Amino acid sequence: MDHHTAIVVWQRGEQNFLDNAYSRKHLLKFDGGAEVAGSSSPHVVPLPMSDPAAVDPEEAFVASLSSCHMLWFLSIAVKRRFCVDSYRDAAIGKMGKNGEGKVAMTQVTLRPAVQFSGALMPTALQIDQMHHEAHEACYIANSVKTVVTCEPVN
Repeated sequence: MDHHTAIVVWQRGEQNFLDNAYSRKHLLKFDGGAEVAGSSSPHVVPLPMSDPAAVDPEEAFVASLSSCHMLWFLSIAVKRRFCVDSYRDAAIGKMGKNGEGKVAMTQVTLRPAVQFSGALMPTALQIDQMHHEAHEACYIANSVKTVVTCEPVN
């Protein structure tokens, strides 16, 4: 199987690490060359130790599930000759205690709004079926214990 890599880089610099007030800001580097600022969530580690402008792991988890679902949905739609003009997902992740009593991302709700055009337009049932197939095929959803739901916005 393919390997996918990400490099996560954090450096102390001149900070006093041992006072536990160090910056949690770091860099996420991906195998294609993209670099994204990362940080702990300000909901978990208070400012100024967290950077609210950076991507936190919880956001990245939600985005990963959403992105994977979207890519599969687009692939399924094009094979059925439906022309997708836009796809926007306002996905939401919820933190809570899992079955082992640990804090975890316990639910991710995908809320994709898809716009189509052309002579061949899908029915609501066909759209729901494509979302179901995308969810079943999504590598990320198949990789986690988290309950992942999809609530398409049409």
